Amino acid sequence: MNWIPLTDEKQLAEIVETSQEKPVVIFKHSTRCSISSTALNRFERAWDSENTPAYYLDLIAYRPISGQIAEQFTVEHQSPQVLVIDKGACPYSATHWDISVDEIKPYLNA
Repeated sequence: MNWIPLTDEKQLAEIVETSQEKPVVIFKHSTRCSISSTALNRFERAWDSENTPAYYLDLIAYRPISGQIAEQFTVEHQSPQVLVIDKGACPYSATHWDISVDEIKPYLNA
């Protein structure tokens, strides 16, 4: 998996810009949570959309960015959480055991 580390709030503008051309995935991960680790591992094993930019947020290290994501894309903060950003908006998000690559795919190919 070719994660793009999400480490700066300024990257959210890049994500919005990129999403005008193609959907972008953000995976918010808590490095202190076993559920988050399991969800991340399942996601990585199933991921096969190499043409989709995928950002990884370590929300323990970069908690303010998670708050900005919640505000900017009008989603409740959760961990773990996956979001699809398309045309600057979040048409899909899932948390915990509901995180599934199969559920995301229709949003990547829209």
